Amino acid sequence: MISRKIDFIFFDAGGGHRSAANALRQVIETQARPWEIRMVNLQEVLDPLDVLRKSTGVRTQDIYNLLLKKGWTLGASKLLVGMHGIIRLYHPAQVRLLQTFWEKSRPDMVVSLIPNFNRALKESLGKVLPKVPVVTILTDLADYPPHFWIERQEQFFICGTERAAMQARATGHQKSGVFQTSGMILHPRFYEPVRVDRPAERARLGLDPHLPTGLVLFGGEGSMVMLEIARRLDASGLKLQLILICGHNAALARRLRALSFRMPVFIEGFTRDLPYYMALCDFFIGKPGPGSISEALRMGLPVILERNAWTLPQERYNADWVVEKQVGMVLPNFRKIDRAVAQVLRPETYEKFRKNAAALDNRAVFEIPDILQRIFSTCENS
Repeated sequence: MISRKIDFIFFDAGGGHRSAANALRQVIETQARPWEIRMVNLQEVLDPLDVLRKSTGVRTQDIYNLLLKKGWTLGASKLLVGMHGIIRLYHPAQVRLLQTFWEKSRPDMVVSLIPNFNRALKESLGKVLPKVPVVTILTDLADYPPHFWIERQEQFFICGTERAAMQARATGHQKSGVFQTSGMILHPRFYEPVRVDRPAERARLGLDPHLPTGLVLFGGEGSMVMLEIARRLDASGLKLQLILICGHNAALARRLRALSFRMPVFIEGFTRDLPYYMALCDFFIGKPGPGSISEALRMGLPVILERNAWTLPQERYNADWVVEKQVGMVLPNFRKIDRAVAQVLRPETYEKFRKNAAALDNRAVFEIPDILQRIFSTCENS
């Protein structure tokens, strides 16, 4: 069987794009399909055009991650408009750089797991390899138009929600070119059984074996808002405990460890063992990131999120989706986190959220390889 070369396009502005690409690559390799998956960090390809890197030595994606880490996301919608202006300005140069890249890599398919640059990807590939399909996998629950995920150009889309699929069709794409999966891409480890003795493992971490346990997680960079959440819940008098995952934010972990808590807490930095920690917990508190929400729901945890002016614009629909699916609560801020936790832990509310989460049955990472095969077959027969 002829081996095909597929370029997975990602960048490291936020951890979700690389994580999704790696998860999908792992599943494809496990299935032993005759495909060579090549990981392409678009930031590296376009580095010669990175204005910030030229002037400061710091890549644009690193500035973005710093904004997330510090929580400096107020006005992100206006920043996005400005960024789109810069992308349009440098679009011809982007196309030229990408043309050179495609001439060397000669892929049989290009799979984009990133927003904002799909027009340049398609236009440049069309000049070199016009018959090679371009597939965009949305790693958000919905598009944030214009010119974010979905462009008016001939290509394929893989969407994790009905909302995203409707947006693609409304933009003029044929139904045959828009595929809907059962959710977001998750790492295969979230589908492996986690066999733990919850009381024993909680005790091993210094927690009470039987108290309701919340997981607090704000992505790979953490967030200082976790300090407020921990303090408010500690002062609430609620009978509960927390596992706080700080990611790469060492300063946050130090500040949390310096606090004197009345309730039991366990503080962790960056970890790849999220399924293990989630298996020890009863509910989730965090930001409305598509990955974190999907991971928590896969593990049966009702979610409590915040949605306000500081929420990234592309993540605001995620909070609406949680309310729509009745799998958790969305707050304007975390000042009343104690009331939200108390409400989620009411038996009737908790069971409803858990039942609705289980009904989602997200299998996207296993569905997408078959979709990619269908796209190959469609292109061969056209």
